[in-house]
Amino acid sequence: MTTVTEAPPLAPAPERKPPRKRGRWTPYWLLLPGLLWLVVFFALPVIYQASTSVQTGSLEEGYKVTWHFATYWDALSEYWPQFVRSVLYAASATVLCLLLGYPLAYLIAFRAGRWRNLIMILVIAPFFTSFLIRTLAWKTILADGGPVVDALNTLHVLDVTAWLGWTAGDRVLATPLAVVCGLTYNFLPFMILPLYTSLERIDPRLHEAANDLYAKPSTTFRRVTFPLSMPGVVSGTLLTFIPASGDYINSDLLGSTDTRMVGNVIQSQFLRILDYPTAAALSFILMAAILVIVTLYIRKSGTEDLV
Repeated sequence: MTTVTEAPPLAPAPERKPPRKRGRWTPYWLLLPGLLWLVVFFALPVIYQASTSVQTGSLEEGYKVTWHFATYWDALSEYWPQFVRSVLYAASATVLCLLLGYPLAYLIAFRAGRWRNLIMILVIAPFFTSFLIRTLAWKTILADGGPVVDALNTLHVLDVTAWLGWTAGDRVLATPLAVVCGLTYNFLPFMILPLYTSLERIDPRLHEAANDLYAKPSTTFRRVTFPLSMPGVVSGTLLTFIPASGDYINSDLLGSTDTRMVGNVIQSQFLRILDYPTAAALSFILMAAILVIVTLYIRKSGTEDLV
């Protein structure tokens, strides 16, 4: 008879420590410079302006934080026409940018072919010059007796705009129309670029499927192209409306005292009148108004997938 001997028990395997994650803090270190930049150049100035808005005093005697919130009501009650005018001008420029920019973005995305890069360079070409120079150029374009004004008079366009209150007789400069034209030109690239990015991402097979289903071009655009480009529409309108609302250069150079926007009032309060609490209060009112408008607009548009 043979006997089977039991094998000695195996020694327990040594415990292995979990591998140490290298570079665990690397993403945070990479974010640190950007966070410091936002804190130093955005958060701290906002906090400082918030404290300035509730101060009282004068430049000679100095300002002290007295929590004088009545400054907000006084500023709003006195300058509410400029707020309404700013929103109206910015909204008009945004609509014009959308009407002008969408066809051009569509052309670049689907029809430009080998000319795509050239057209894109022409779109961003205004950025190669100063914002101030671009606006001053419109004073020459819209000058009295110039070819643009003569053409508008010949087509009786100025009769319609004068009836709407956007021009004064045969004059375009120093009118709301000139300010809106300047805003439209200066912020048009901010509309075209997001629209092009959104349209360029659309799968061309969707258009082919619509053609296979005998859909008309108008139906394809309404049911396929435009809904899929909504992120670009929302992004473009926000990038146009927000800076246009606080702009003051176009109104200062192309408008008059009757076309002053809230940005002109803030600039005047800060640099000329030297009423810092009122200027800071106006800035926060404008920021709050834009935040409410943008929030409602994004919810109404039904998309949060911004480009």
